[in-house]
Amino acid sequence: MQEYAPSKINLFLDVIRKREDGYHDLGTVFQTVDAGDTVSAELRDDGVVTLEYNEPQDYPKESDLVYKVAFALKKYAADHGDTRALGADLFLDKVMPLGAGLGGGSADAAATLRLLNRLWDLKLDPQVLESIGATLGADVPFLVRGGTAFAEGIGDRLTFVAPLDLPAGNVLLIATPLDAVPTKDAYAGVPKSGPDRWEQYKARWNGAASVFATESLFNAFEISVFPKHPLVAQMKAKFLELGAKCALMSGSGASVFGIFESRTDAEAAALAMHPISRYQTITKFWHR
Repeated sequence: MQEYAPSKINLFLDVIRKREDGYHDLGTVFQTVDAGDTVSAELRDDGVVTLEYNEPQDYPKESDLVYKVAFALKKYAADHGDTRALGADLFLDKVMPLGAGLGGGSADAAATLRLLNRLWDLKLDPQVLESIGATLGADVPFLVRGGTAFAEGIGDRLTFVAPLDLPAGNVLLIATPLDAVPTKDAYAGVPKSGPDRWEQYKARWNGAASVFATESLFNAFEISVFPKHPLVAQMKAKFLELGAKCALMSGSGASVFGIFESRTDAEAAALAMHPISRYQTITKFWHR
């Protein structure tokens, strides 16, 4: 049994305030894209959970959200009266880059929730899966369902809207430079804007008619990331130089995405940026 794990980009992202608990309130627009990993599972009846990869990873599997979410789901089932010895052999076909601002690890966790919900015949509603996912990562609840959504708080308060599609004939190019942005780098020095910019953005929301306008695309983390990671800034500039209608860093970096009017244009841009990229894909928006 398999489950696709589409990743995400942020079409808008503002940092509103720092909270007393040390986290930050955000205002962002999540959008799933047709680029991601694949999680597979085979049922075990002895309660054991294993995890293997298509390629060796640079972190212990016990820290992988795929592994953690399996045990969180097992615990939820047990706490609600399921006495079965739920187990699975999990396999993660990892394609998406780490530290890229694309939510790859969270997407894998969300896909694992959906997959094990089917494999173990738990019949849990998406809202329950989202609540379990929220204990492991702020992006996981959105990625359980995917599509297009406003997210507030730490990204866990979701308002789903009509799914977006790219304009006819347009394509999305995502590229991750030969750099990674630690989350602490992004948050250090990022301005706290207050609620006004985010509230104004929501008020003028008109789906695709407004979201792709250059003046609507905004990511506050570019302000803190670009000076410390000039290769990310260079990549965004290259996107625009090479013909992107618009371009923006995703999440806290380091990936940049741009919308091109044709696949031919996107392929030419991807080729030009290949020497400074560790990951590239030409794709489209994704929704169920």
